[in-house]
Amino acid sequence: MRLSVTARIALLSIALALASNLALVSFLWRQTQDVALAATKREMIEQSDALLMIWRQGGLKALIPAVKGARPPGDNSLLVAIVDDEGRRLVGDAPAQLSVALGRAGFRVAPLSTDADWADRDIGFLIHPIGRYWLLTGSKLDVIEAEQTAIERALALAITLSLALGVGAGLVLARYVASRLDRIAGVIEAAGDGDLSQRVPTLAGGDAFDRLASELNAMLDKIARLMTELRVVTDSLAHDLRSPLARLRTKTEQALLVADPDQRDAALSGLLVETDLVMRMLTTVIEISRSESVSRDRFTSLALAELVEEIGELYEPVADEAGMTLTVAIDDRPHPRPIHRELMTQAITNLVDNALKHAAGTGSLVLRLSENVHGIAIQVEDRGSGIPADQREQAIKRFGRLDRARSTPGAGLGLSLIEAVARLHEGRFELADNAPGLIARIVLPA
Repeated sequence: MRLSVTARIALLSIALALASNLALVSFLWRQTQDVALAATKREMIEQSDALLMIWRQGGLKALIPAVKGARPPGDNSLLVAIVDDEGRRLVGDAPAQLSVALGRAGFRVAPLSTDADWADRDIGFLIHPIGRYWLLTGSKLDVIEAEQTAIERALALAITLSLALGVGAGLVLARYVASRLDRIAGVIEAAGDGDLSQRVPTLAGGDAFDRLASELNAMLDKIARLMTELRVVTDSLAHDLRSPLARLRTKTEQALLVADPDQRDAALSGLLVETDLVMRMLTTVIEISRSESVSRDRFTSLALAELVEEIGELYEPVADEAGMTLTVAIDDRPHPRPIHRELMTQAITNLVDNALKHAAGTGSLVLRLSENVHGIAIQVEDRGSGIPADQREQAIKRFGRLDRARSTPGAGLGLSLIEAVARLHEGRFELADNAPGLIARIVLPA
């Protein structure tokens, strides 16, 4: 049976709590043993040194009484004895017969004898040669063993507490994770059912769940916006295509009924004009969709000043034919940056085309490139009638045509394409007052 994510998280927290407590108690057990053995070793060394000093100064005659009186009254843990080469005790407190090697130097921990009372008892001891005999100093490790037993009991209790605390912490953690995931899953399920209005609530902590929720909310915002735009495009496209298609049908019927070749040619020319209008609308919609889905690997490093100068040079004759003057103003020359050349060119030419169309006969246009702390601006300044501030948002929407522009050919997609290209380059498109006239600018991040 496959465990759920929350169950695995709970088990993981239990295992971590158990492992951490085991590691802590084991460390304490080991440290306690090492410290106790180190203290016993120091005590035995000091005891041996004192007795050896007595032996060197007074020989066995002085050492034997010192050995007999070495153990304090009531202290049964200290062992001091003199033994012969066979390990037999001559004087002092120790087993009657030692079973350990006498010639081995250094502090040792081991049973001293195979006798029943000593076989299972660890002794920390030192053995030093004194003439033909050996001096034994040692200490029973009963206290250390008692401490180890107490720690082992504490270890068993710690394991039990770890399991209990781990289960409690695991359940709390699993419930917390499950509640956060349930909120996210609920919003995703609602989006799958078509409800794009719900969003995942976020907390002030900014943890991983909040980052996931923020990314999901941003994605849902974009999907909702695209769905809204899709509905607007579908409705507007159907509405705006109705008129040119109706005119196409009417002019086709007229061309079929006209017998005069000249009149038929005039009717067919009208068909071409209407067909071109429909094709331009569809082409612009495709270009907007393309600009919103293009990959950034299609970007190339480009100097914007050169591109603006190139477009200005291309449109100067067009402006002259319209009775206007186009001036290219390069206020700054930003460093080359990644740009989608085709789409950016289309956006800038749309800026100029709109100005030529809606500000015709007003005298001059300015195509300007500038840079400041707010970004890099590519803008067209005209002296036409402009757009009121409360209508500029409508003008940028797809198929968003102002009332006074409905008498001119077009579908209301030119500014939408510019806005889509600016967004593709992580910038923005904005309209401003030129007093009189309009400033239409693309602002890219600096």
